[in-house]
Amino acid sequence: MQQDYFKNLFGQATKSLFSSKTVRTAFLGLSLLAPACFAEAQTLASLPPAGHSIADMGGAKPIMGWVRFCETYASECAVNTAEPQTIELTPQVWKLITSVNQRVNASVKAVTDADHWGVVDVWGFPDDGKGDCEDFQLLKRRILAENGLPRRAMRMTVVIDELGEGHAVLLVRTNQGDYVLDNKTSTVLPWDRTGYVYIKRESQAGTGWVSLGGITSPTISSPTTTANR
Repeated sequence: MQQDYFKNLFGQATKSLFSSKTVRTAFLGLSLLAPACFAEAQTLASLPPAGHSIADMGGAKPIMGWVRFCETYASECAVNTAEPQTIELTPQVWKLITSVNQRVNASVKAVTDADHWGVVDVWGFPDDGKGDCEDFQLLKRRILAENGLPRRAMRMTVVIDELGEGHAVLLVRTNQGDYVLDNKTSTVLPWDRTGYVYIKRESQAGTGWVSLGGITSPTISSPTTTANR
């Protein structure tokens, strides 16, 4: 099924997108050429307006789905402290970031883990062309890292979305501020323009998570899953 899916996507039979760097690079090449209405205009823009970074507020308990993911994909969770904590944002880098966000969103079908796997929350890669929020963002990070961006500057982040539910986005930390890659929109937004409540993200100092202080009401609890699409 996986092979058929990518045959349809690329017009030729390939190995898994996620196990072949060559195919991932081809995937990115297609993304740079693909039109995407308004989002394409963002891709072609020189640079977004400068923003600011979201501050962390100490340690936080990770999502259990992430813990299990790290048991299988340890290298995806490891932090190389020799890498920079922020990305130097240039027009070329911005084009790369926005293109990957658009193309992954267009190529993966959103489906909940409950419908996909019969369990509430599983973090992984959308190998069969289907996944929920964290699967989209993990794939985006992998492609961006393989194209030269420091993984340390790209942090998986848990928010409360417009539905009041736990949701995962990819927070890209740059010298112009923090930007969000999200499967709900193909526009890359400054973190403070999404309307989300920011709960926690992966640490940049080591394997673990830090709080972003988003919950200030005792009647709202921190999400334990990112189970929506």
